Amino acid sequence: MSKDQLQNSKIFVAGGAGFIGSNFARYILQKHPKVKILNYDKLTYSGNLGNLADIKSNNRYRFIKGDIADKKKIEKAIKSFGPDYLINFAAETHVDRSIHVGAKEFIDTNITGVFNILEAVKANPKIKKFVQVSTDEVYGSLPLSSQKAFRENTAFAPNAPYAATKAGGDLLCRAYYSTFRLPIVVTHCSNNYGPYQYPEKLIPFLILRILEGRTLPIYGDGKNVRDWIHVLDHCEALRLCLLKGAPGEVYNIGADNELNNLEIAALIMKYFNKTEECIEFVADRPGHDRRYAINSSKIKKELGWKPRCNFKKAFIETIDWYVHNPKWVNGVRRKTGVFNPHIDLWRAHKVK
Repeated sequence: MSKDQLQNSKIFVAGGAGFIGSNFARYILQKHPKVKILNYDKLTYSGNLGNLADIKSNNRYRFIKGDIADKKKIEKAIKSFGPDYLINFAAETHVDRSIHVGAKEFIDTNITGVFNILEAVKANPKIKKFVQVSTDEVYGSLPLSSQKAFRENTAFAPNAPYAATKAGGDLLCRAYYSTFRLPIVVTHCSNNYGPYQYPEKLIPFLILRILEGRTLPIYGDGKNVRDWIHVLDHCEALRLCLLKGAPGEVYNIGADNELNNLEIAALIMKYFNKTEECIEFVADRPGHDRRYAINSSKIKKELGWKPRCNFKKAFIETIDWYVHNPKWVNGVRRKTGVFNPHIDLWRAHKVK
């Protein structure tokens, strides 16, 4: 498939100021020199135009502040831009907030917002493809002893309010394809890492805690396993889904890098020459899924995707990025006052 297939096309990126969305916008502009992108983002606490400072003056890039839960505004933005493709990163994503702060914002964005986008796609037949970016958390949890991995036909079994709302949006996409034959593709990806990730998520959170000389809080026994994928490998998979993904299909995206939280913490401590004394075990969060694992054979076979980032090398480069970009880190800190503006998620009692 020629990389010029997107030549002269317009891509509407919902949630393009977040971690994955901003990396995707940059990646596409570099990969396709004639593509135009409209970034539509609400700029919540984790949305950051500083993630896109290097492309803000690019004449192929535009930004509109808006909420996908605002039906009239998103419909107007999509109609006026006239996109050939649409991809949705806009979501409330932090599991802990969905538990401790409440699920209302998650329902508004992850379900109602997706509904609004689907209605807009239905009203704009020019759109060739809509990719809904989702998570492996919709599938629930696997036992640590299991050798199984989530496949595209694995039944949904979400265990946190966040995951339940993402599952709701995904099921709406399925229904709109089945009922209206809209050109919809849904993706489920494993845990991402890389630059520009808001420091409520595990890897940047631990990096910045250690830079500040503070403890590294770890939930429960720290043995919860996740499959880690570099954000640029994810971006390439999404690019292929836009280009080649079959309408109505679901594609799982993972890199077969299964590590538990203690192993992630150990890699960060090794980088900074710190010892296990840095770790502070705290009470586990409610409904904490034990293990996620993704079977990516479908996207590899059908779309020709494969992860290219070497985990050990890319992980070190990720730590380097946070160490050497204090301006970005301080900008996040100034914007919110703290790295979690809603609740001290690590204020739990120490595990005895």
